[in-house]
Amino acid sequence: MTRILVVDDEPQILRALRINLVARHYEVALAADGAAALREAAQWHPDLVLLDLGLPDLDGVDVIHGLRGWTEVPIVVLSGRAGNQDKIEALDAGADDYVTKPFNIEELLARVRAVTRRTRVQQADLASVQLGDHTVDLTAKTVSGGVRLTPTEWHILEILLRNPGRLVSQRQLLTEVWGEKYLKETHYLRQYMVQLRRKLERDPAHPVHLITELGMGYRYLP
Repeated sequence: MTRILVVDDEPQILRALRINLVARHYEVALAADGAAALREAAQWHPDLVLLDLGLPDLDGVDVIHGLRGWTEVPIVVLSGRAGNQDKIEALDAGADDYVTKPFNIEELLARVRAVTRRTRVQQADLASVQLGDHTVDLTAKTVSGGVRLTPTEWHILEILLRNPGRLVSQRQLLTEVWGEKYLKETHYLRQYMVQLRRKLERDPAHPVHLITELGMGYRYLP
């Protein structure tokens, strides 16, 4: 079931969207401000975010930047701001689509379906990834050459491989793999990255694919 996080400070819009989405067999979570949205996204891992720009604590564009710092989850903006500049800023920040309020619910649902279709195609393209001498199948969770990974190693590796070339912060990895209570346990990451390099890099002491960005995080270079 597709998970959708709805972010809006208007209770009647949250209620209407929840009713309509649940009726169409989507799983729905709600957030009334930017901080709650970022927290819910990190904990719940939605498949799509419906985001209002006019939030009480953070501007919606700042929420987009916050999400794009660690995830490629599709974002459809819902906003009463009809100006082109607002649309440009949201799209440049990383939004996938923009719907102006008041909106027709059927049009919105069509946009949701279109964005999720595009995402599935992109994910299919990433089903198999070449990492040095190894082929990593993210769907079957197998690595060529008889390499075996633990569930935690898989979780870390999958996050990196689904963000090729992008810096993935220590915070994101710790939050997604272990939870927010472990944000200070950066030694966990160091230990698991050593293990992944030993299994997947030609020269683990001089990695060329699983790269450390000191003090910031890690990056997968194809």
